[in-house]
Amino acid sequence: MQARTSDARAPGFWPLALVFALFVLFMYGPMFAIFTLSFQGPEGGLTFPMRGTSLHWFRQLAEGLGTVDIAAAFRRSLMLGAVVMLLTVVLSVLAGLAFRKRLAGGNALFYVAVASLIMPSIIVSLGIGLQFRLLDTGLKAALAAMGAESTLEDYGTALGLLTSALGAHLTWTLPFGLLIMFAVFNRFNPAYEEAARDLGASPWQSFRHVVLPLIGASVVGIGMFGFTLSWDEIARTSQAIGDVNTLPLELQGLTSTVTTPAIYALGTVTTVVSFLVIGIALGGAALLRRRASKRRG
Repeated sequence: MQARTSDARAPGFWPLALVFALFVLFMYGPMFAIFTLSFQGPEGGLTFPMRGTSLHWFRQLAEGLGTVDIAAAFRRSLMLGAVVMLLTVVLSVLAGLAFRKRLAGGNALFYVAVASLIMPSIIVSLGIGLQFRLLDTGLKAALAAMGAESTLEDYGTALGLLTSALGAHLTWTLPFGLLIMFAVFNRFNPAYEEAARDLGASPWQSFRHVVLPLIGASVVGIGMFGFTLSWDEIARTSQAIGDVNTLPLELQGLTSTVTTPAIYALGTVTTVVSFLVIGIALGGAALLRRRASKRRG
């Protein structure tokens, strides 16, 4: 009898492979279906079979979808995502540096910071919206007491893109950034910093020329998480953004009013932006990792 080769498949390989293939199909199949249907001709509908192939629905998307200003919502989402990304990176790195030392109450502070991950997103959004409405009431009462009638008439609400919505998104992105940064510094070798100090480097020079290049790939990853999580967020934004909408909220609203493949074209554009950001982040992380390895070498 021929001996069984070392590379023979285990008995459970094919059932597990089938389950994994079905999982991938279930997860990515709808996305590719939307991509495909967005390139239909002018007579296309919302289901298969396709009716022609063209860029008609992308052109219609560029011209606008009724009263909805897609371009403005797109710009708002980009701006909010960029600010969230920047703040997530800065605050996560600073927190990671601070937690390298033993802090009084550090464990409690850590659990408070990451607790929002397990809280229902809609509850967080409702709570933030309520807080800012109470702030509006207090500010209006203060303005009325001071007799600032003209200011009171011009005052609208503190709810907005870079106030309440920004805070809501940070409750979602910051815990991920903190967890990544803590893991990075948990494995960080302080001997590199000590060597820089021995050579006369200041704390800032040690961070800029030694620590930051070594953690640069992780910092880029945190930035990617910050932007993509903000870019796609709906639940935490819904009750905390005020009178304007981000692109995901507009897309959610259009699903009940737009009955043409233009909605698929919009979904394709938003997904391409997400993949573009991920690609840039992965490329930047690989470049920083290569530079760091050269420095260590």
